[in-house]
Amino acid sequence: MRLTRVWVDAEPASGEMLELPAETGAHVAKVLRARSGDGLVLFNGDGREWSGEIASVRGSRVTVSVGQARIIDRESPLAVSLLQCLPRGDRMDLIVQKATELGVARIIPVLSKRSVVRVDARQSAAKAEHWRAVAVAACEQCGRNRVPVVEAPRALLDHLGALPPTGLRFVLDPEAEDRTAAGGALSGAEIAIGPEGGFTAEELEAFRIADFRALRLGPRVLRTETAAIAAITWLQTRYGDMAGGEPV
Repeated sequence: MRLTRVWVDAEPASGEMLELPAETGAHVAKVLRARSGDGLVLFNGDGREWSGEIASVRGSRVTVSVGQARIIDRESPLAVSLLQCLPRGDRMDLIVQKATELGVARIIPVLSKRSVVRVDARQSAAKAEHWRAVAVAACEQCGRNRVPVVEAPRALLDHLGALPPTGLRFVLDPEAEDRTAAGGALSGAEIAIGPEGGFTAEELEAFRIADFRALRLGPRVLRTETAAIAAITWLQTRYGDMAGGEPV
């Protein structure tokens, strides 16, 4: 039986009794209906995980007996940075969740000229905190022991202007002629996904100046959330740790 995985903002020590945070404890006790003696796995994002056993459940207060630590690496050899224009509604939650499951290392939400969503500084911080929680929950589900970096939203051109001069970068463009990419092994890549209305001509030119390669994934125009999932899958299949990863 697959054990419940729980993220903790602490460094568990083997042999200690650790009380789970209130929200986590409530989920374990009331949603998962865990009981004393049930096993689980703890992780804190540093690459390790700890075996554990529930020692007591008192309402929402759950105490865990911490077992041995072990290092289990489920990270992709390809460090993918997802540059994602903010979509409408709660689609960003889905994108963060699936990007985490697919192994991205970094998620950078950006605002472009055609972005419908606008956020101020307070909203930006709150959204980033929320998306980090989504990424943590996705790590609990998929088995990752490192949580991807989720940054606060920023202006697209501000991000492009601060990029270093090196790195392999792609921008999805349904009208691009290039459907190929560099062969050979890669250690990292950045891929940019536009908003519902796509990037403007001026933004595509800014991507070109920042050494992004225009790329299209097939003949159909994809929704922004579909494009993100498809692009990450394409990168991980071609260069990362998914089946058939040999360059073609």
